Amino acid sequence: MYKIFKPNFKYTDKIVKNLVEIASAREAVLNSYLIPKWEVSLRKDALIRASHASTAIEGNPLTIEEVSMLAHGRKVTAARKAEQEVLNYLMVLGRIEKYQQKRKITDKSILKLHKDISKDILEKPEYEGRYRELQVYVGNSRTGDVIFMPPQPEEVPGLMNEFLEWVNSEEAKKLDPVMVAGISHYEFVRIHPFVDGNGRTARSLATLILYMREFDIKRFFALDDYYDSDRISYYRALDSVDPSTIDITKWLEYFTDGVLISIAKVKEKVLRLSLEKHKRDSKGQISLTERQMKIIENLQKNGKITTGEVAKMFGVTRQAALKELSKLVEPEIIKLEGKGRGAYYVMA
Repeated sequence: MYKIFKPNFKYTDKIVKNLVEIASAREAVLNSYLIPKWEVSLRKDALIRASHASTAIEGNPLTIEEVSMLAHGRKVTAARKAEQEVLNYLMVLGRIEKYQQKRKITDKSILKLHKDISKDILEKPEYEGRYRELQVYVGNSRTGDVIFMPPQPEEVPGLMNEFLEWVNSEEAKKLDPVMVAGISHYEFVRIHPFVDGNGRTARSLATLILYMREFDIKRFFALDDYYDSDRISYYRALDSVDPSTIDITKWLEYFTDGVLISIAKVKEKVLRLSLEKHKRDSKGQISLTERQMKIIENLQKNGKITTGEVAKMFGVTRQAALKELSKLVEPEIIKLEGKGRGAYYVMA
């Protein structure tokens, strides 16, 4: 029987202040007037920036422009491994909600997350989605110094079991989602359960937790961007924890700083967009179904869309497709161009 993991930290004035400001900024973002094409654009931007940043931290050479090209299905001139690493991370973040089982994060979830992140990029494919069975260390590539020595491999399954018990516990559910994400990020890196890809998996796990706890329901926030902007501070914050006490207070101050900076950037962008067009009016915020969001994403990508294409996309009749499109025409999200068989829809 494993004992449950218990995080060691204190609420400092800095952490409390950050959490209050984060909650306020989040409310401002969620309650702002946003037309759907802006939502699609913000979500895509966050996906690209997070994928670029998280892989760049690990040494990936692709620029943000090249990552954007890959995200839009275009080719880039790059080493196969560098390209695959980015494609993997784009895919994982794009479907982050899939890495949970009945609102829980399990061993199976973690192994699948790592397998997808490390697909076709590890020297030994058998390490994909499998807890390490050998001792590894985190070192300085320039000096050869050992920075951190994680637990022995035989300890990994037990430590992961304890950690996941806590993540899914009632105790964790009572904590602010940002705190749970920060605690989980550090503990995962400390255990270092895989031979390679631990950093990317830890950062995507934090994103998953924020999504599951309905903190980032619109997926606008790219936390990885903050880590990459000052990698020395990121590693210094991870290294600030005393291994004998594992007091992660300083790390959580750093982590909540990052969430606040990230969400403040989104808030600024959202408010600017809102002021540029409609001020909040009687319509309120427009809520889209998953199907309608897919129509808009397709339209954004291709510039226009037809009734026939929508019918084919969802396997429905032309009449049903027309009904779906009409729901987007009425609030002036999209508009009809042309007549008859040559008619198509564009953003309004």
